[in-house]
Amino acid sequence: MKKGSLVRHKNSESIGVVLENLDKKVWRTHVQGKRINWDKVEPEPHSSVLFSHNDGPVEIPWVDLVVIYEEG
Repeated sequence: MKKGSLVRHKNSESIGVVLENLDKKVWRTHVQGKRINWDKVEPEPHSSVLFSHNDGPVEIPWVDLVVIYEEG
C-alpha cells in the first residue's frame, strides 16, 4: 500500500486516499479480551486514509483495507 493509493474499508463501499503509512498497536477485545496488556501486542501496519465524508484522516489497519487502485 502506497501513499496516494485508493482504498476502501472491507465493510464499506466508500473510497478514500492513503495519506501516509505507519505502525501502531491494536488491541482487539473480541480476540484478546477486555484486559489490555500493551506488552503482548506488536505494532502492525496502518494507513492514514482521507474519506470525503470525514472531517479529517482516519488510521485503519491494513488487514481492514482493500486496495482499489495503486500506481506503479
